Amino acid sequence: MPKDNLTKPRINAFKCPDNRAQDFLWDLDVNGLGVRATPRGKTAFVFQRQHNGRTVRITIGGTDAWTIPDARIKARELQRQLDQGEDPVAAKKAKIATAAAERVRLSTQGITVGEVWPVYLAQGRPKGKDGFKPRYLQDLRLMASPGGVAKKRGQGLTKAGPIYSLLSMTIAELDEDRLLDWYREQETRGRAQAARALMMFRGFLRWCLAQPQYRAIAKCAQESAKAPALVGELPALKRRTDAIEQSQLAGWWAAVLQLPNPHISAYLRALAMTGLRRESMANLKWNEVDFRWKKATFMDKVHGTRVIPLGDMLLKILNSLPKIGEFVFAGRGKTGHVADPRASMRSTLAAAGLDHVSIHGLRRTFALLAEESGIPTGAAAQYMGQSPSGTHEGYKPRSIEQLRVYILRVEAHLEQLVEQGASHE
Repeated sequence: MPKDNLTKPRINAFKCPDNRAQDFLWDLDVNGLGVRATPRGKTAFVFQRQHNGRTVRITIGGTDAWTIPDARIKARELQRQLDQGEDPVAAKKAKIATAAAERVRLSTQGITVGEVWPVYLAQGRPKGKDGFKPRYLQDLRLMASPGGVAKKRGQGLTKAGPIYSLLSMTIAELDEDRLLDWYREQETRGRAQAARALMMFRGFLRWCLAQPQYRAIAKCAQESAKAPALVGELPALKRRTDAIEQSQLAGWWAAVLQLPNPHISAYLRALAMTGLRRESMANLKWNEVDFRWKKATFMDKVHGTRVIPLGDMLLKILNSLPKIGEFVFAGRGKTGHVADPRASMRSTLAAAGLDHVSIHGLRRTFALLAEESGIPTGAAAQYMGQSPSGTHEGYKPRSIEQLRVYILRVEAHLEQLVEQGASHE
């Protein structure tokens, strides 16, 4: 490369030919120091050397901002970095990135949870999903609601949600002590609700950590939410096993038949006969039931929708229902379908003299029925809409007609249990 003694007049006279993208004037005094010129007339000091078999070039600064002596000092500094095995280009990029992150941190330092929470509700989503399920999204809103609204049931006003007291705090100030104090305060209102609020809030912090604009301020809070002192306060998770046993089915079935609302009565029986999730069954519409081919299309949280066969016993129940609106299991609320059958479930259990069984327990009830009917575990899992797993013995995709054989067997077993129970009364 041609070299010259860098002087101010020489630099001012140095021009880049029009037919070239850039041209260089190299210094005789310091190896690697040069001036780069572009066709637009811009000149800048640069440093260029070979390092680990590749060319390293870094811009020092414009010739109007840097003096020649200062540029030479900087070039020697960059050469020392190379001699020590450091890459000045990578070091400069890291410094720029650190400065940018610090600017973001300072600009977001005062952002409160309340400012980011609505963004999370609008843009957040579980892993592998397009968005929150409507019911979970509603729970998130209630967790952060201010309360003060007239109760739909009973008298008085609603209380603020557990997360509401965190909305006024900045994300940056959410350390372990503050989160622990918040959790213990909420625990006095209800341990289960406090634990669920904490898990939801941890999900919010994980989402913040994945967003570039909030990452710097959310890291400390997210780590604090996982601190042993806080996690140790959470109640131990207990796997629910509630279900209606084989010997109890006849009494419960008779109690369900006595319910004054035919849609809730049919809904509860349908859950026990199919093992479907409560939301899938509640959202079933008349136009999704094919009475000719004895099958129906159900909403599914894993696959979106899926089609399963309907047994003769269930079809008979559905045919007996009065058609009110588009939903099979009609309700009087805003949704138009059965929304909260827990009170009816409790009354049937009391009438049958049974201990508490949740609505989800009817899903386990079907699993027991399927096992007692001798059908493969994999077939029952597919019918219930469970994901394929090694825990489901014999899981393999089965056609609708193959599944129909098994569901008819479950219905026959259920019908036999109900008839035996009625004959013993």
